[in-house]
Amino acid sequence: RFSLKPKCHREIVVNEVSFVRKCIGSDSSHGDLWGKLICTNFKVSFITHDALPMQRFQVANRLLGEHDVPLACVEQVVTVNDAKGKQKVLCSNQKLKFNPTELILYCKDFRIIRFRFDEAGPQSAKKVCLAIAHYSQPADPQLLFGFEYVGKQYYVSLAINSIPTRVNGVDPGGGLQMPLFDRPSEWDREIKRTGAAEWRVCSINEGYVVSPSLPEYFVVPVSLADQDLKQYLCFFTAHRIPLWCWNHPNGSALVRMASISDPLQQRKLDQRICSAITKSHPQRSDVLKSDLDKNLPNIQDIQAAFVKVRQICVIEPFEESEEKWLSSMESSRWLEYVRAFLKHSAEVVYLLEGKHVSVILQEEEDRDLSCVVSSLVQLMLDPHFRSLTGFQSLVQKEWVMAGHRFLDRCNHLKKNDKEESPLFQLFLDCVWQIINQYPAAFEFTETYLTVLSDSMWIPVFSTFLFNCPQQRTENSMDFAKSKCIPVGEEKALRFPPVWDWSQQFTPKDQALFNNPMYVGKGATCVQNGAVKSFRRTKKNYSSTLRGMPSSLRNILMDGHDSLTLTRRNSLVSRLKPDFSQIREVVESPTERFFRDWVSRPADLQGMLIPQLLPSHLALWRLYFLRWVPEASIPKGGPVTAYHKLSQLADEVEKLQSQLRQYKGATSASTTTSTPSAPPSDHSRMYFKAGSTHESSSTPEYLSSSFPFSPVGNMCRRSILGTPLSKFLNGAKIWLSTETLANEAL
Repeated sequence: RFSLKPKCHREIVVNEVSFVRKCIGSDSSHGDLWGKLICTNFKVSFITHDALPMQRFQVANRLLGEHDVPLACVEQVVTVNDAKGKQKVLCSNQKLKFNPTELILYCKDFRIIRFRFDEAGPQSAKKVCLAIAHYSQPADPQLLFGFEYVGKQYYVSLAINSIPTRVNGVDPGGGLQMPLFDRPSEWDREIKRTGAAEWRVCSINEGYVVSPSLPEYFVVPVSLADQDLKQYLCFFTAHRIPLWCWNHPNGSALVRMASISDPLQQRKLDQRICSAITKSHPQRSDVLKSDLDKNLPNIQDIQAAFVKVRQICVIEPFEESEEKWLSSMESSRWLEYVRAFLKHSAEVVYLLEGKHVSVILQEEEDRDLSCVVSSLVQLMLDPHFRSLTGFQSLVQKEWVMAGHRFLDRCNHLKKNDKEESPLFQLFLDCVWQIINQYPAAFEFTETYLTVLSDSMWIPVFSTFLFNCPQQRTENSMDFAKSKCIPVGEEKALRFPPVWDWSQQFTPKDQALFNNPMYVGKGATCVQNGAVKSFRRTKKNYSSTLRGMPSSLRNILMDGHDSLTLTRRNSLVSRLKPDFSQIREVVESPTERFFRDWVSRPADLQGMLIPQLLPSHLALWRLYFLRWVPEASIPKGGPVTAYHKLSQLADEVEKLQSQLRQYKGATSASTTTSTPSAPPSDHSRMYFKAGSTHESSSTPEYLSSSFPFSPVGNMCRRSILGTPLSKFLNGAKIWLSTETLANEAL
C-alpha cells in the first residue's frame, strides 16, 4: 500500500517500518495519521494515504514531501519506552537496549515530530530509529547527501555526452542569472556598478595558494601591488588580508579584514593599509576602524540566546500568561542582539554616508560578525541589494565566498557544539526587522527569508554546505578519487547553488517570494492614460508608510532603553525624543545626521535606517512560531494583507498589459479593436486576480503560518504515558544526552 518514490537522484532506502502512527494532536490520538516510516540517505519520510484534518496548502517542495524531514535538519533523536519508563537520546553508532514505543525528532527548524510504534514490529522500529540517528550524524563531509547527489548528476551528464557549463553563475535550466563571484569578470562588474575606480581584482589566491579561507579572487586598492600583499599575508590571522566589500557613490569604501596577529607589525601594517584605502578615495578621506569583537556579542552569546528562544517558543508550555512569555523572550536577549547588530551597522552607515570616510570592519578571523555587519550596511545603503537577485548576490559575496563557516556554524556533522552559532539566522532576522518597517523597499518577502533559512538544512546546495570555497574544491577532488572519476573532471561535480530555486519550487510557488508592494527602479505606473516608468521620490512617497506613527518620527535610537547593549566608543549614544523642546542641548554630528534623515519622507530607493527602540523591534513570528498550533491565526496574520495586495498588483499588471496591447493595436491600425486579456497564468503573484480564490472572504487554508502547516509538526505532550514536559523539565537546550540517557521517567 505504501511506497516511496525518491525525489532526489541517488536517494536510497536505508530502513523502514510499517504500521506507524504520526501524532497530530497533543492530547489525544484523534486525527493521527497511519503509515510507513522510512529512513533514506537523505531524509526521514512518512508515507501515508490518510488526509490531514485540514485542507492542504498549495505550496510544495520538489525535493521534500509533505511529511519529510531532511536528515541534516534533525537536531536530536529521542526514543522512549513506555513500559520500562525509559528514554534515550540516540547518537551515531550507539546501541539501544530497549524496544522503542515512541520516536521524537527535534528539528533545527523548530519542529517536534512524534511517531508511535504501538502496532509496529519492535525490532523494525528499533532499526529505523538507529538508522535515523546514524545517518543524521555523518562523520565526514563527503557522507552528506550532496555528494551522492552531484555524483549522480555527473554520471547522467556523461551518459548524454554533455557536461553543461555554468551560465553566469547558475546551471542551465535554472532560469536565474546572478553572479557567484568565483571569477574575475564578476568582481569587475561589481567594481564598475559601484564606481570603485581605484580598486582592482586580485588573483594571488588562485588555487588557494595564499589562504585557504579566502576566495580565489577578491578586490584590493589599486595602490597595493601583489608583491606587497604577499609580504603582508603572514601578519594577518589565517592570512586573511583586507577585502573590499562595497563603495559609496561619494568614494568611501567598506572594507573587512582579520586581525593582525603580530603586535610588532600592528602599527606599521595599519598605516600601510589605511594609506592605500585613503588613496582610493577621491577626497583622500580618513579611514576609521571598527573592532567588531569588542563592540558586538560573540558567537557563543548568540548561540545561547537562540537556544533560549527555541526553548521558549517550542519546549515550554504555550499556556503561559502574555506578560510572562514576553518577559521570558526579553530575558533570552535574542532581540537585544538583533538590535545590537542593526545599531552598529547604522553607525557604520553614518560614517560612510554622513562623514564620507572609509570604514574597516575588523574581526579576529573576519568570518562571522563581519559577514552580518557588512551585509546589513550594504542593505541599508544600496537599493540594489533589496531586489531579489541583488540580495542573493550579497549573501553569495559576503558569506559564501568570504568564507563563513557554514559547515561548523550549522553543525552539519554534529561534531562540535561549541562551534555552532546561528549567525546567518541572526542576519535574516535583522533583514526581516528592516522589511517589517519598510515593506515597500524590498522585492522579496518574509516567506522567501524563511525558505532561505530552511534551505540550510537541505544538504544538496553548495551555498550552505562548506566552510569556504576551497573546502568544496578539496572535498570534490577527494570524492572524485574515491569514485574513480578522472583527474580534471572533478570540476564537473556541480553542487547547485540554492539560488536556483527551480530545484525546490515551481514558478507558481516561487511567486510567494515576490512582494506586491515593492517600489523598485523601473516600476511602472499609468499617468494620463500612458504607461510610464518612474522612481519613487521624496515628493510622491508618503512618510506614513515608514511603519511608525508620526509621534515617533523624531525617535531613532535611545541609549537608555531596556535593550541597550553597552558598547565601547559607541558612535550613536542616543537621539533626543523631542528635538523641538531641547534646543539648549548641543547635538552631536551623529544625532544631527539621523535627526535630519528621520525628518524627511523615506526614499525607498535611497538610504534606509531602521527604527531601533525596543517598541520598533518584533519577534519574527513566521519563523519562530509557525509550527505552534496555538500561535496560528486561521484566516489571519500578515498573509491576509499579502493575499489582497497580490490580487491588486496582479490586476494592475493585467490592466497595464491590456493598455499596452491597446496602444500597439491602435498605432498599427486605424481601426479600433478590443484588446485581449493576457494569459491568466502570466503573473508574478501567487494570488492572482480573477483566480478561483477571488472572493471577499479569505481562503480557508490561509493562516498566519502560511505557507507552512503547524499540523503534525509540533507535539509538546505525548500520549499513552510519555509526558514530554516531565522529562524535559530543567533541560538547558532540547534534551541533554548526559542527563537523560537511560534515565527513568
